[in-house]
Amino acid sequence: MRLVIMILVIKGRLCRDYFYQKKLMKKTILLTTCIISALFVGCGGNENKSTAESSQASETGGGPPSYDPKRGEGKYSPETLTLKDQLDAPLAESGEKIAGVKCFSCHKVTDEKLVGPGWKGVTKRRTPPWIMNFITNPDPMIDKDPQAQAMLELCLVRMPNQNLTDEDARHILEFMRKNDGIK
Repeated sequence: MRLVIMILVIKGRLCRDYFYQKKLMKKTILLTTCIISALFVGCGGNENKSTAESSQASETGGGPPSYDPKRGEGKYSPETLTLKDQLDAPLAESGEKIAGVKCFSCHKVTDEKLVGPGWKGVTKRRTPPWIMNFITNPDPMIDKDPQAQAMLELCLVRMPNQNLTDEDARHILEFMRKNDGIK
């Protein structure tokens, strides 16, 4: 009988310790969750404020220039990118070779969509600086440009940065012009 009582007492202590540990664990998890949530909320507030301040600064002329949808986001502008009226055939030929390696797995030279949109008519729809900025700088362009965002919605795949040199991108642009019938 004494043995049975001792077993029940020990079992009772074990059960009590088990439930105490379980309750302590719940409190610890709750406290940790609260602390992490507070950190996220506390750190997230300043980001919106700085975005609002920067947009106010650009509206008043005190910040960086506003976004130009005809030029896109990047270093190319009508002033820095000059094209001849006539096609540069050697550049276009080189651009076709580069595009064969870097671009044609996702794009067709027709207006048909593969993974990305077809290239037919792209130089008539977009300006040369926009095309160059998109080729060399696709991530910021997709983040800011409404036309690039519309293409993303249509194609459902972000264009990866192919790390093209400025020269390679210029050659591809010349091939795009050739594809659109510029002679």
